[in-house]
Amino acid sequence: MGNLGKPLYEDGVPLYDVRDGAGFIASMRQLKERSGLTYRELEERAARGGDVLARSTLADVMRRTSLPRPEVLAAFVRACGDGDRIDVWLAARDRLAAVPAPAEPGPAGAPETDAPLPSDAAASTRPRRPGAAVLAGAAALAVPALAVVAWGLLSGDSDEPGTPASPSDGWVTIRPARTADLCLTDGRDRAGAYASAVAVQLPCAQSPVPRTYLEPMAEGLYRIQWHHPQMGKGCLTVMGKDQLKGMLEPRQNCAQGTLFRLEPTAGAFRLRPATSGGCLGIAGDDVTAGAEAVEERCSGAADQRFLVRAG
Repeated sequence: MGNLGKPLYEDGVPLYDVRDGAGFIASMRQLKERSGLTYRELEERAARGGDVLARSTLADVMRRTSLPRPEVLAAFVRACGDGDRIDVWLAARDRLAAVPAPAEPGPAGAPETDAPLPSDAAASTRPRRPGAAVLAGAAALAVPALAVVAWGLLSGDSDEPGTPASPSDGWVTIRPARTADLCLTDGRDRAGAYASAVAVQLPCAQSPVPRTYLEPMAEGLYRIQWHHPQMGKGCLTVMGKDQLKGMLEPRQNCAQGTLFRLEPTAGAFRLRPATSGGCLGIAGDDVTAGAEAVEERCSGAADQRFLVRAG
């Protein structure tokens, strides 16, 4: 345990300086970022090494600020290629776990873990019958709550029934909601101003590559990755070039400008770059194949609604 005084990386956060769960999870995110692996790739690498590391469990860990279970942490560190420092990670975790901390509520819309709960955790999640005081309080809150719901319906801001709380992650297709036979995929801008790939809508059946991978990140953010058999992995980012400003292209460097929020709306999702206040839509409100995806002012228009389907 003598190496606890060394930073995890030369330019990283020293684990011995981490003071709480949030800082520890930030160090885990840094390790994952340096590994260059997706949640699914970490799950597969862990399985090859004899560990169990469900990607949904890991994604849930990364959204929280509470400490992971030791076996999950060990499997994660090994899968990231930092196995020679497992003792450092576990010692830092145990040090923080010894400090009492309030229980953290689960994040809204977080996916259920596919790892089994320990028996004591399972017991703690069993529903309890409400007492008279709880029922009375619920009745007192019912009228203002109904008023809030009514305001949402009248203002037109509420989502239609059936809108998913969060998108499917992993391998997906992203389709304009009004032209569901088209997928966002690798194409070229129609003006011919740029030789490299940009995101366009093309018939899904004719566009098997690149495959699209939706990687959940922290705080409801996602990366949209393209995996190409020859070109490798690229993360979609909004371009700033004058002639193509607002279009999307895949970048090999996934560290900057590649995060999106996926907000449920009317049975679909709005795709919003995390670094701006805009929404993704289709250039010229076009419904034809080959039209480019672009960042626009959020308007609620039909071209700004997308379906995210597992596939």
